[in-house]
Amino acid sequence: MEYLKVEEEGDQREPVSPTGQFLNSEALSLCILGVLELGVPLSIDESQVDSLVKEVFLPTNPRFSSIMVGDENGEKQWKRVEVKIKDHIKTPIFPSGLPPKIYGKYIDDYISDIAIEKLPVTQPLWQIHMINYPTSNSNAASTIIFKFHHSIGDGFSLIGVLLSCLQRADDPSLPLTFPSVPLSSTNKDDMGHHRNGLFKNVSRIFSVVTNTVSDFCWGIMKSSLLEDDISPIRSGISGVEFRSVSVATMTFSLDHIKQIKSNIGATLNDVLTGIIFLGTRLYMEENSEGSSKANSTALVLLNTREFRGYVPIKEMIKPDSKSPWGNYFAFLHVPLPKLTDDDSNSYSNPLEFVWKTREIIKAKKSSLGVYLTGRLLQVLKKLGGPETAARYIHGTLKNVSMGITSLMGPVEPMTLANHPVTGLYFMVVGAPHSLVATIMSYNGKLRIAIGAEKGLIDAQKLKSCIENAFQTILKAACDDT
Repeated sequence: MEYLKVEEEGDQREPVSPTGQFLNSEALSLCILGVLELGVPLSIDESQVDSLVKEVFLPTNPRFSSIMVGDENGEKQWKRVEVKIKDHIKTPIFPSGLPPKIYGKYIDDYISDIAIEKLPVTQPLWQIHMINYPTSNSNAASTIIFKFHHSIGDGFSLIGVLLSCLQRADDPSLPLTFPSVPLSSTNKDDMGHHRNGLFKNVSRIFSVVTNTVSDFCWGIMKSSLLEDDISPIRSGISGVEFRSVSVATMTFSLDHIKQIKSNIGATLNDVLTGIIFLGTRLYMEENSEGSSKANSTALVLLNTREFRGYVPIKEMIKPDSKSPWGNYFAFLHVPLPKLTDDDSNSYSNPLEFVWKTREIIKAKKSSLGVYLTGRLLQVLKKLGGPETAARYIHGTLKNVSMGITSLMGPVEPMTLANHPVTGLYFMVVGAPHSLVATIMSYNGKLRIAIGAEKGLIDAQKLKSCIENAFQTILKAACDDT
């Protein structure tokens, strides 16, 4: 990847964070797509778009008016530049007069195309794609796709920007609110609990130490030497991040997910991850008998902020913010539980699959492995520069079978410039593995989106398997009470 080298004196520059440098490097380049599905056709002309971007979008953060440049020491900096808005707005043209289902396929293919396209390094690293065609997804009459480079910020930061541009449909003067129970969390609360009882519970101390050593060492091995098995969800080919992806989304009731959570005593993240894992294993078995017992691992991304609720962007960019702007996340290596005969044939105990997932995630949370990994990246950067640390992260992503990440969305319906938002989801693109699943809540529903390597994974079939897993787990959770 090429970077502009700017020699002028007196220009406005700020250092790029270490993580930002890792995520936009020769070895690795990740982007986030935020997809808004609107209930009415787009009725915004060019002047309105220009006004919205200038007055609402760009002021949220100087990163949207900056390019990444390199200095003579190899360190990257953000340099403020003039933004030419027309260069960032894309309006694709499809054939006219087609039914929504066909337009849905066009939009999925369009997302696949922009997912693998590199953002120009000569301009700020974002784009807005305005698609004025109906689709059967969420009964959308039009779609807007925001593409941001991950070096600007993580999903939490960038979804926060989108939300700052949106309003409550019922009363624009009121702030948006979010679910009281987060979809995901880090092990900070667990660590605090352990610290409070360090001298009271020797077994707990031993558990933390053991899990930390095991987690950290296993993470190093998985990032450098040990690869997952080749399977129906992992091709293992070099450069998989540059291959086209198939897109599929599915919608579940948030109340149903909470019902499962309450009935089996798990977290929302445990339940959702378990559903995706079970559906993925069922898909593997359907495609190749016995492959559901392959050694397959997921990277589950968790927000590491001290305060995980959304705050206004002006609060996020303050130096002392408890919910700061940037990239604050950690990877958990979570092996996919293997199907038993009961799981794959009679579904006699699908909850056992969720409990296995919960047990694995709980053990991962009761360790300091993710923090030691952060320290390791700092050491690698110091010794070999940002590219060395980026190559390590690339190996971490490449050697697993899939990635999973989740975000909270608003409880209330929203509008964008008086256009009602009927659906909302996001995707992480550019990761060197064959399958990515993202989860987002909005207006009482959960949207799971999958990006699957074309030619390897049948995204629609995988979607059906995940939906099947959800129904069997929901039924089992209700029958179990």
